[in-house]
Amino acid sequence: MSLVTVGAELLSAKEKLQSFENNVTVFGSARIESSDPLYFKAYELGKELSNAGYNVFTGGGPGIMSAANKGAYEGKSKSIGLNILLPQEQSSNPYLDENITFNYFFSRKVMLVKYSSACIYFPGGYGTADELMEVLTLMQTRKMKKMPIVLYDSKFWRSLLSWIEQTVDKSYVNQEHFELIRVVDSVEEIMSIVETEVCL
Repeated sequence: MSLVTVGAELLSAKEKLQSFENNVTVFGSARIESSDPLYFKAYELGKELSNAGYNVFTGGGPGIMSAANKGAYEGKSKSIGLNILLPQEQSSNPYLDENITFNYFFSRKVMLVKYSSACIYFPGGYGTADELMEVLTLMQTRKMKKMPIVLYDSKFWRSLLSWIEQTVDKSYVNQEHFELIRVVDSVEEIMSIVETEVCL
């Protein structure tokens, strides 16, 4: 890892993103196909957020990211992608008003949440879990401001939540930090949380 490159990436992204306000970041799998019901739900959420006045940030790639960006792009606000250069995947999706590319996951993860006012997590793999745990850790340790953390699809997240409950039972995690997480099963619930807690 080049510290010079990391610093340059952070500075460049800051210059491009700091003017955006009322931003919501959507995370989720890059591998979900456009025929998957989750794709449509992410698209629906992106459009609802955009029409309500919120810019939508994603990792800029395919799958859930593309769906949320597409919805936002067709709405009234901005669609922003923060992509990562990988040897085998992933190219930027075409639904972006602003497209920023990173060499390192570290700097990308920082910028995905630095200007965000809420984080929404759709089902995903290692990357989505990593992004969720990093945000929870930063809030737990007061290294970033508290904001809504919303997990979509309770059935998918059930096993992870059960594991976190075990960490609470063993006093590895405080109950108050477990309660940072909201779990929902509809776009309407997400919008209600965002519109109640993220003031335009």
